[in-house]
Amino acid sequence: MKVLLLSAYDADSHKRWRRGLVAAIPDWEWTVLSLPPRYFSWRVRGNSLSWGRGDTLATLRQPWDLIVTTSMTDLASLRGFVPALGRVPTVVYFHENQFEYPRTEDAVSSVEPQLLNIYTALCGDLLLFNSEYNRNTLLEGAELLLHKLPDQVPKGICQEIADKARVLPVPLETAAFTGSKNGEGEKSPRLTFVWNHRWEHDKGPDILLAALRRFGRQQIPFTVHVVGQQFRRQPAEFAHIRKLLDKLGALGAWGYRESLVEYRQLLAQSHGVISTARHDFQGLSVLEAVAAGCQPLVPDNLAYPEWFGRGGWRYSDDVESCAAQLCNAMVRCAQRVQSGDTLAVPDISSMSWEVMAGEYRQLLSECAGGHGN
Repeated sequence: MKVLLLSAYDADSHKRWRRGLVAAIPDWEWTVLSLPPRYFSWRVRGNSLSWGRGDTLATLRQPWDLIVTTSMTDLASLRGFVPALGRVPTVVYFHENQFEYPRTEDAVSSVEPQLLNIYTALCGDLLLFNSEYNRNTLLEGAELLLHKLPDQVPKGICQEIADKARVLPVPLETAAFTGSKNGEGEKSPRLTFVWNHRWEHDKGPDILLAALRRFGRQQIPFTVHVVGQQFRRQPAEFAHIRKLLDKLGALGAWGYRESLVEYRQLLAQSHGVISTARHDFQGLSVLEAVAAGCQPLVPDNLAYPEWFGRGGWRYSDDVESCAAQLCNAMVRCAQRVQSGDTLAVPDISSMSWEVMAGEYRQLLSECAGGHGN
């Protein structure tokens, strides 16, 4: 089967997913087009122009059995530029949606990215979401937005989208489970936590800072690895976090790990993985740490109850309340480590490419009309 895969804003998690998908179904003929994850407003509005009138036009005009695209693609406009694409069965993968992002105070308010989500969803034949939380927040957000529009809004739009929507998470590579299965990366003798997220405001560095201040007063020796994708501009809290951890003698690895092997060893040596996110559509970095044997210390909302059930620390909009509850969870984890008890680590082995490849193949094949079986 001949498949065109489009990644219009090829961020790290998108890149990881598409590479995993291609590797999981190697007998299909894949052609991948991607665009760099920068200049967000231009990229989400201009990707159809870049592809539909750029050097890739001849590629787009080839005969395809199936198109697989991320939700960042302006599918409606792309089909307008290249009408032949409108006749090809299309799967849209939603890593995120534009209705649930926390906004910074200086963010420009625009409904255009949200409308593009709606247009692309309406154009797709099958919509795959990486979590139920992602699907629900898109449908709820779209419903609210459509009710606000002044006139000429057709009925049944959200129901049409819901009828085509399925939940299928981004799987983890088999290697992500190797340390926890084979005992590689033995746990550190010193209590160790890892915070492994993008260094941006929506990942809650203010909550992390407040929680570490509280935990630091417990007189428990500990180490924290603060890793993840960094950017030229980052919240000021990170400088304060580093200064605090250095003062407490708790500073572990700091900054992005270039080596995947080193990163996974670091996860396997840690006891707990912390999320202070204000939004996580799947929480792939937390899942990877759990696969390596870390206990999740995460909010009781967002996508996390789908993977771990209830029972983490309760998220709220109040930083100090969140910090207190996270600190309590860290203390409980510390007590189990100090007493030699086994940490409660959920079994997420079903979320590997090895297990999920068959479901991906089946759903994509059915969308293409059975050509991939």
